[in-house]
Amino acid sequence: MKLGAMDGFREDPATRTVLGVERSVNGRVWRERLDARGALWAEAISQRHGLPDIIARVLAARGVDPDQAEGFLEPRLKALMPDPSRLTDMDLAAERIADAIMAGERIAIFADYDVDGATSAALMVRFLRNFGQDPQVYIPDRLTEGYGPNVGAMRALANGGAQLIVTLDCGTTSIEPLAEAVSLGVDVVVLDHHQTGEELPPARALVNPNRQDDLSGEGHLAAVGVTFLTLVAVNRELRRRGTYSGHQKEPDLLALLDLVALGTVADVVPLLGLNRAYVRQGLSVLAQRGNIGLTALSAIARMSGPPSPYHLGFLLGPRINAGGRIGEPGLGVSLLTATDPALAERIAVQLDQLNSERQAMEAEMLEAADARAAVEVAQSDPAVVVAHGDDWHMGVVGVVASRLKEKYRRPACAIAFNADGVGTGSGRSVSGVDLGRVVRRAVEEGIAIKGGGHVMAAGLSLRRERLNDLKAFFETELAADVRSARAVDALSIDGPLTAAGANADLVSLIERAGPYGSGHPQPIFALPAHRVAYAEPVGKGHVRCTLAAGDGSKLKGIAFRALGEPLGDLLLSARGRAVHLAGTLGLDYWQGQPRVQIRLIDGADPVAGR
Repeated sequence: MKLGAMDGFREDPATRTVLGVERSVNGRVWRERLDARGALWAEAISQRHGLPDIIARVLAARGVDPDQAEGFLEPRLKALMPDPSRLTDMDLAAERIADAIMAGERIAIFADYDVDGATSAALMVRFLRNFGQDPQVYIPDRLTEGYGPNVGAMRALANGGAQLIVTLDCGTTSIEPLAEAVSLGVDVVVLDHHQTGEELPPARALVNPNRQDDLSGEGHLAAVGVTFLTLVAVNRELRRRGTYSGHQKEPDLLALLDLVALGTVADVVPLLGLNRAYVRQGLSVLAQRGNIGLTALSAIARMSGPPSPYHLGFLLGPRINAGGRIGEPGLGVSLLTATDPALAERIAVQLDQLNSERQAMEAEMLEAADARAAVEVAQSDPAVVVAHGDDWHMGVVGVVASRLKEKYRRPACAIAFNADGVGTGSGRSVSGVDLGRVVRRAVEEGIAIKGGGHVMAAGLSLRRERLNDLKAFFETELAADVRSARAVDALSIDGPLTAAGANADLVSLIERAGPYGSGHPQPIFALPAHRVAYAEPVGKGHVRCTLAAGDGSKLKGIAFRALGEPLGDLLLSARGRAVHLAGTLGLDYWQGQPRVQIRLIDGADPVAGR
């Protein structure tokens, strides 16, 4: 595979750079991901399990112990699934939901408007339909209601006859709204994963692996993963009560794993442990096209080839999100629970159109936000980039924050202010910086009106006059953590590679160690001194190219959103000469035929001495 030791891949990755790249076009040093201990583990993995060196290196670099390698390559749900009862309040939740099912009570679902919330709601709806239930689903309007349960929504559900409300991907911090529901005689079960404070709402049961008294060790789960565990517990409780001893057929929970995989990947939770099994098996379920809505959306998104985490995170997820961001908040759930192919197709088309509108808004807002962020970074080099605007759509601020985080490699927050001077913001963080904790502290300090989230993402609202206070608070609370994170912000390289070695067999081997995502990063390879034989702009700001090695072998490449950025400038200016490049390998299904392609993420110009 022409993959092995080359200059720059030596015994001390902490002090040696890969290919001598100390500052790439993106301002990063390139270092080998595999440390000294990892090298020994890689050798042990390769010898003990008969695995190719590249797979052994990838596994060892991600902390996989030699004894765990075989199980890691084949993550099985049965082996990794914990006893749901390990989660605090799980038995209470399962019993209350089972009671409602058996008594034919009116169940209402209140879910968040993002993909995690939509998939959690669809999971619950599809499960309850097995028992003749037709639960009401309430997805709050992002613009008028904001995140999480509110008093008005609780009253509406109670007045509509709900006897049990199940909140999904929200509710942990909704003390007043849930107290209102209880006062109206409605029980509430909360299924969530967001970080909590000491005070909890008056729910009948609150299942959240991140509550302070939960010792399950499953805090990495997305809400949809928590919801699936809850359904396993409910199903077990119903079986214990003899529900399936007659004509009632037991639901096929494994057939719902495509929804679990989608919500898990889209919420960018770590793909470790149970999450890897969820996604691996969920992708297999998705390939069977059993969910009418997902099948319709896959077609409209022009998804080709076997389903992958990339498809979930970049093709399907954004389209479902578009409904909650700028359209009707319930469209995603309607699609994912559809039973009529014609209806599913209509909703998929609508979501695709909304996603195009979202992309246009995003481009306009990002241009303004980037201009302000560039000035702020140049003048004060803040720990957290904070951009804001008066005419911004609050449904897109999260995407803008994510783009700013990627560009400036530090936490970023984008805030849309309305005519009353109230801003709705969304933040995205970097590894090693807990943004959710600090946002909750800002609420406690009276700087923000409300807010919350988790380590890597948070949402908040505040008045315009407190904006500078928020910036100062971020600086006080996070400056040290951000400095530490940026000090180790190297591009981690898994190995060197030539165009000849980048073949379908190698891609297949790499995929064995997947699926990849947050917490389990996709392998990054360095192409040393490859000539840019061809490069041109394509699509909406991308740059595609052909790279040639010294032996004449060639490899297709694509750099997404690189036009006008340092990497795109390098590719377009380096036609005919050799540069160092780094990226991830995958298969591009051109006209239905797979071909190996490298998705470029960084580069360095040897001529410029970088």
